Amino acid sequence: MKEITAKDAKNGFGQLLDIIQSTPVRVTRNGRPVGVVMSVRQFERLRGAAWEQLAGTLDALGEEATAKGLTDARLEALLADES
Repeated sequence: MKEITAKDAKNGFGQLLDIIQSTPVRVTRNGRPVGVVMSVRQFERLRGAAWEQLAGTLDALGEEATAKGLTDARLEALLADES
């Protein structure tokens, strides 16, 4: 991943926009990483992958709950139980 200082990013913003079309860029301030700039295309791809992973995890949890006997009726009873 390319790296650029916040000052250089500010002073060369147009160039930064060109660079992020091919690779994300880590932005640093005082030698510490403070952010990453990436293209919209890369962001959308990462966001889509995260949603797919979340959906898969939720499906797996639902299957596990069903396999262990947690039905909608049982869940409602558990949530209604105030003890």
